[in-house]
Amino acid sequence: MAAEAADARHADKMRKKQAARDTIMANKTQEKGLLIVHTGKGKGKTSAALGMVVRAIGHGMKVGVVQFVKGAMLTGERAVFEAFPDNVEFKPMGEGFTWNTQDRARDIASARTAWDEVKRMIADPAYHMVLADELNIVLRYDYLPLDEVLEVLTTKPEMKHVIVTGRNAPDALMEAADLVTEMTMVKHPFRSGVKAQAGIEF
Repeated sequence: MAAEAADARHADKMRKKQAARDTIMANKTQEKGLLIVHTGKGKGKTSAALGMVVRAIGHGMKVGVVQFVKGAMLTGERAVFEAFPDNVEFKPMGEGFTWNTQDRARDIASARTAWDEVKRMIADPAYHMVLADELNIVLRYDYLPLDEVLEVLTTKPEMKHVIVTGRNAPDALMEAADLVTEMTMVKHPFRSGVKAQAGIEF
């Protein structure tokens, strides 16, 4: 009897939740291209963005991926995306972190080349989504003018989705974005001496 009463209470609670949810969803009718920012010190910014790329592939969309900072090493995602050449253009265009190159002028030139590619993809109507991976890093180091980047991102085509990843997203970018997610690090194996591993970090 007690179990039946609990089931009845649960069913009633779920009916009320469903009714409230239906009311909320009835007002959500707009479709638009989103400016999305993944930032924070926690792991998963690029991984979450690449998950959106996979989702877009599943819907037959064309996606452009430009990676700032990250070089042309073979990653798991790159190997997967190469199987979908009609859906994904994947371009790692970095040369490593600034402590690797130790050449600010070269880092700025590399960032500019990658940014020009992002701008091309944003302007090209063939692309439904563009991922500017680690763009926040180059903005943090002032390799690109923030005003220029914001101008391009805030005047993008109405239905185009643009995703920006990287730590330390500028406040102005987060303010302009439609969706901002901050990854918080609670625990990371790197701090216990575990190196980056295939399938997890790359």
